[in-house]
Amino acid sequence: MTTIYDPHHPLYLDEADTRNELARVYDLCHGCRLCTEFCPSFPTLFSYIDAHEDQDSGRMTPAQQDHVADECFQCKLCYVACPYIPELHERAIDFPRLMLRTHAMRRANGQVTVRDKITTAVMGHTDVVGKLATTAGVISNVFMSAKRGSLIRKVVEKTAGISSVRLLPPFAKQRFTTWFTRRPQIRFTKLQGDVAIFPTCLVEYANPRIGHDLVKVYEHNGISCSLSSTTSCCGAPYLHSGDMDTFTKIAARNVSELVKDVRAGKDIVVPQPTCSYILKKDYVDYVGGPDAMTVSEHTYDTAEYLMKLHNTEGKSLDTDFRGTLLDTVTYHTPCHLRAQNIGLKSRDLMKLTGARIKVVQQCSGTDGMWGMRAKNAHLSMPIADKLGRLIAEASGDIVTGDCHLANIAISEQTGNQPVHPLQVIARAYGFTEEI
Repeated sequence: MTTIYDPHHPLYLDEADTRNELARVYDLCHGCRLCTEFCPSFPTLFSYIDAHEDQDSGRMTPAQQDHVADECFQCKLCYVACPYIPELHERAIDFPRLMLRTHAMRRANGQVTVRDKITTAVMGHTDVVGKLATTAGVISNVFMSAKRGSLIRKVVEKTAGISSVRLLPPFAKQRFTTWFTRRPQIRFTKLQGDVAIFPTCLVEYANPRIGHDLVKVYEHNGISCSLSSTTSCCGAPYLHSGDMDTFTKIAARNVSELVKDVRAGKDIVVPQPTCSYILKKDYVDYVGGPDAMTVSEHTYDTAEYLMKLHNTEGKSLDTDFRGTLLDTVTYHTPCHLRAQNIGLKSRDLMKLTGARIKVVQQCSGTDGMWGMRAKNAHLSMPIADKLGRLIAEASGDIVTGDCHLANIAISEQTGNQPVHPLQVIARAYGFTEEI
């Protein structure tokens, strides 16, 4: 990381230094325009600069600079496409990290509204909310499953700032970790790997079935599974809303626990791409040190780990699929997997079943809290609508995607119920889905 984006640098939260950097980067982005199609931030940025005859980004007001930052939902795709990233160019642009810096600076300088802080507090406490909701069960899902635009949803929007028009993921009756501790133990005739599962809030509280099938597929292939030493939230809601102090505390605590799993000889597998990105990338930058690097180096997306094993000499996946096989699969590639630059491992994994994979690369406009905030609905909904149209045009036998929140957006737009790629593999092996 450069000095500009280092969260430990003494000028990181300095407003004048941050705004000077915004002007510098905005000017370069205006001249390049390679990222126009990725998110609302860039068209908004270009319109502000184009309004001045000399097209000087330094003429933008602080409010205009902040408007651009508020429309960034951390998809990271501009970083993937940018020719000026620190690794490639002396001009050193990392647009997503500059947006994170801007949010952190504004929060530190008292420039965040009370309403935004309330929304972050409500949606950021994922473990507290998840534990209460899975305990309350039916009661919590009265709110989560209430019809979009209904009175209940409008009340939630007014009080918590959560959009009344976005489809929300319902909570499960049983948490993944509860299922995991009660499941029958198996003995391996051939051990091919040893992993600690970091379940993420979405698998732990919202869709434990992804975790069920993860364990079944892994154990079927001789991979011993245990729960990671911590199963708490990765901290993404706080990082993306500018609460750097809370995020760093969560990240440091998680690193101190996860490194124990690695030292015990385990790799860490993560079934949700935003969370695996956080463990691989952000913990290194915000916590730093050898432990964070060790965790990063031993963290894998679930399909990434399986394909690594399959391509390792002396090891292989079972490709004798005798269950439900599909001719065509529509696969949505989440932005945070593409940003990890590991290739399309879920696609490669599903191709082993003989299916023809139709890839859809379009952001869902969700990124957790950003897409669920009421103030962003007018921006997030058109992005989700575009994804829905591309999914409908692909018309595969089934729709899959690694990101549960993106899958919720697809369901919202199309009525389809997407599944995780590992669930396709589980059905291909003949494992039945648990109710």
